Amino acid sequence: FLFFNILIIVVFMFNYMKFIDKVCYFCYYINGDNMFGYIKGNVTEINSNSIIIETNGIGFLIFVPNPFCYEIDKEYKVYVYNKIGEDEYSLYGFKEKEEYELFLKLISVKGLGAKLALPILATGSINGIVDAINRENILYLTKFPKIGEKLARQIVLDLKGKIDIEVSEDVLDDTQDLIDTLNALGYKNAEIKKVIGQIDKSISLEEQVKEALKLLLK
Repeated sequence: FLFFNILIIVVFMFNYMKFIDKVCYFCYYINGDNMFGYIKGNVTEINSNSIIIETNGIGFLIFVPNPFCYEIDKEYKVYVYNKIGEDEYSLYGFKEKEEYELFLKLISVKGLGAKLALPILATGSINGIVDAINRENILYLTKFPKIGEKLARQIVLDLKGKIDIEVSEDVLDDTQDLIDTLNALGYKNAEIKKVIGQIDKSISLEEQVKEALKLLLK
């Protein structure tokens, strides 16, 4: 008899938790796509595709384009997108608001979710991505992971002429030039993104390349 009582309680709790999960998902759905604007706190951990930011004793796991541009024990303001689905509760974060805004544009494209949009921002500059979309540069867009020709054309179709993001042309061009130079030297984007955030963008491109090579050769 006790066994059956325990079984009934377990089944009830399981169904209750599923109900709560559905309610939370419904509340999220009717209240819009994002529940947070930004999170401000100290970085306590850096992983290959994410960071942990601690604020008020809570550590938030945030997926970011380039985790290695952050430093441990340093405070950051990270703009976040809260992705909630029936099987996903994830935070995606960005150091710059312009990067965050472009991310929102990208995930509005049919067939392009957050997990595909993040690598685009990890390996491409904002200026380069926007320019490729407006110029219908399919070849540029298909260089990103898992972006085939069909999806690249969908990005152009959905976003061409619709992205109004003001960015610093000089800084972004220098960043892309640095990436292109290192690519030409045989380094892959996965290697480059680990060091690019540690390089001073105010120095000349030649000096940036030298600094990057020092870090890559460590």
